[in-house]
Amino acid sequence: MRARRAHIDTYQQAVVYMRSDCDVCRAEGFEAQAQVEVINGQHRVLAILHRVDSDWLHHDEIALSDAAWKVLKVHEGVPLRVRHPQMLESLRHLRAKVYGARLDYGAFHALMQDIAAQRLTDLHLAAFVTACAGGRLDMDETIALTRAMIDVGERLQWPTAPVMDKHCVGGLPGNRTTLLVVPIVAACGVLMPKTSSRAITSPAGTADTMETLAPVTLDVTAMRRVVEREGACIVWGGAVQLSPADDVLIRVERPLDLDSDAQLVASVLSKKAAVGSQKVLVDVPVGPTAKVRSAEAAQSLAHALVTVGAAIGLEVEPLLTDGSQPVGRGIGPALEAMDVLAVLERRHDAPQDLRERALLLAGAVLEMAGKAAPGEGFLLAQRTLDEGRALAKFVSLCDAQGGMRVPPVAPYFAPVTAARPGVVTQIDNRRIARAAKLAGAPRDPAAGATLHVRLGDPVERGQPLFTLHADTPGELRYALDYVHQQPSIVAVKEHT
Repeated sequence: MRARRAHIDTYQQAVVYMRSDCDVCRAEGFEAQAQVEVINGQHRVLAILHRVDSDWLHHDEIALSDAAWKVLKVHEGVPLRVRHPQMLESLRHLRAKVYGARLDYGAFHALMQDIAAQRLTDLHLAAFVTACAGGRLDMDETIALTRAMIDVGERLQWPTAPVMDKHCVGGLPGNRTTLLVVPIVAACGVLMPKTSSRAITSPAGTADTMETLAPVTLDVTAMRRVVEREGACIVWGGAVQLSPADDVLIRVERPLDLDSDAQLVASVLSKKAAVGSQKVLVDVPVGPTAKVRSAEAAQSLAHALVTVGAAIGLEVEPLLTDGSQPVGRGIGPALEAMDVLAVLERRHDAPQDLRERALLLAGAVLEMAGKAAPGEGFLLAQRTLDEGRALAKFVSLCDAQGGMRVPPVAPYFAPVTAARPGVVTQIDNRRIARAAKLAGAPRDPAAGATLHVRLGDPVERGQPLFTLHADTPGELRYALDYVHQQPSIVAVKEHT
């Protein structure tokens, strides 16, 4: 079959298109949605087949999605081989898990190998993610899954110790403390090579926000170069392929909107171990509309993080924090980046809650690293920020990663105002995050929401509560329609 580029973006899923009446489809019995193996010399990819009944594709052509085209490193007209893929032994472990069986390390390792090699279809991946959600992995399985994720990828090592890391379990819009913690810690001489994820179920991930300020798609060689020069980095974990199976699973978790505790623990800690971290601080926001809603759930997650961390050689310190409302003002990649810059530049209008939260976390990391005595980390972090050393380190980090950028600004925006005077009694994290996503975040970096009030603030009728930002009028209307159906996203109680 002759290669043809379809110019269709199927994200990370490789897809190919063939005529239903072509000789290969008829001879091999390829059905729509079948998985096929496509080979170009030493390069091969497993792809989902879409059958075409139209003359835009010739009988001897196979059209490739952007993802398949990239993997095969092919050119127009190059002959490609197409065949049925070999049977996957790991699928029996997947079926066993669907029916409730416990899996051991060998079973998880076989699955992770095939997932990392992208041999499983999105249907298989969705079945695996679902079968492991809802408390269906016990502690031993979570440890086995984490080890398997680590073992099918690379594992970096660094010449100095300790190697520090920090992570937030998510669920709190605007909580972009990593972009402050890393330069503070690095400015104090502590090694912190930070790999971060893109958004899974939120309006922005750390990598999405950092990308509005500097390149984050660095390979391992470039990442090492930055860390050797600056003592830190903030890069997208998906580009360095340190836990490749996790990156594939995240692709499916995003549309499913699933992020269960066991998979969260395995995902986070496999990445930390792979990047060579030795000590990890984990921010666990707790609040009625956060990802973790109760003290009991937080303690259970904290116990899992510590236990699994110890099993794979990581010192993990969970820190339970206030998750009752968003952090800062911006919700969305560029809007959150502007908050970060305001804090780093020590501007008078910088969001103080973001500043204080970042100092708390940076101080805890400095104490874990032995750079500050117990109880003195906050003050060291504060001095580092107030003296401008954190800003200088951040600018230097951005330059090392490819150059600092100016975050984009959305051309369309609309305020959402208070229907009555009173006091703000609740800000729903989940629903304001959904509104920001409907406005286009994180796909459109400038899209999202800007929050104008905090819990306990008095407001007047008609006063802006938050503003939606979008790249197109249609997306703005879409988000506003949702907001108007959810009048208590920001709840205002009238004075009595």
